[in-house]
Amino acid sequence: MAIRLDGRMAIVTGAGGGLGRCHALALAERGAKVMVNDLGGADGKPSEAAEKVAEEIRAAGGEAMAHGASVTDFEAVTDMVSQVMKQWGRVDILVNNAGILRDKTFAKMSLEDFRLVLDVHLMGAVNCSKAVWDIMREQQYGRIVMTTSSSGLYGNFGQSNYGAAKMALVGLMQTLSLEGAKFDIRVNSLAPTAATQMTQGILPEEILKKMGPENVSPGVVFLCSEEAPTRVILAAGAGSFERAHITLTKGRYIGLGPDAADQVAAQFEAISDRSGEQVPESGGAQGAQELQNASGGQA
Repeated sequence: MAIRLDGRMAIVTGAGGGLGRCHALALAERGAKVMVNDLGGADGKPSEAAEKVAEEIRAAGGEAMAHGASVTDFEAVTDMVSQVMKQWGRVDILVNNAGILRDKTFAKMSLEDFRLVLDVHLMGAVNCSKAVWDIMREQQYGRIVMTTSSSGLYGNFGQSNYGAAKMALVGLMQTLSLEGAKFDIRVNSLAPTAATQMTQGILPEEILKKMGPENVSPGVVFLCSEEAPTRVILAAGAGSFERAHITLTKGRYIGLGPDAADQVAAQFEAISDRSGEQVPESGGAQGAQELQNASGGQA
């Protein structure tokens, strides 16, 4: 059955171009009404790019508005959400897509550039999620997508700030999905690989041609649907989709003896054995595994 989003209202940040634009268009094509956010002028005045995307949606028969809030400005974000509520009466979907790059090796990176990237990616998603959270709780429905990255999940040279922010978003997803479960708020993460304005000059031209952002957006449509899972890290690029997991091995009981550190070193291969590993349902699984190992080790 085809996914439909009729009657749903979506906010997509950083949607003036690249991935965000494709996400906004894809959601609108499935019937969602879309607030297109992209950094604009003062007082929430839409950027030209955001207004252009909103016009694309309207020209195709959909409903859309544009807003120029900086995701780092909670007051501006709140104004954007208020406009959506005034116009459409609810917020069903939030796609936290806005982001920037300030790539340098850690040795050469300024603390200002580190903080700026965390502020846009992490606090931007926090601000937007906070602004819609009570609305979604009250209406007993919500779909939130964080935009993580392989740079956060696995690391990437020269992107310590970006990688730290992107992995932090996974942590945010993990807890919000637990806290939102009883309100049918499902929170997931997308790890896209796509050629956008941020990747120009980074990837070879022949690769860029295969990595259009439109190949990622079907994953967003699914994560924003009524049938969406929750606490999923969905990787996407070039029309291919994969899942990433944070796992926990069964481990080994070492104990508290004077040679404990030496035993960790000696048994590290066994500690790392991935047979029987789990994807924990919450952070408490680690402690439970450790207590189980300790009980078994002392038996």
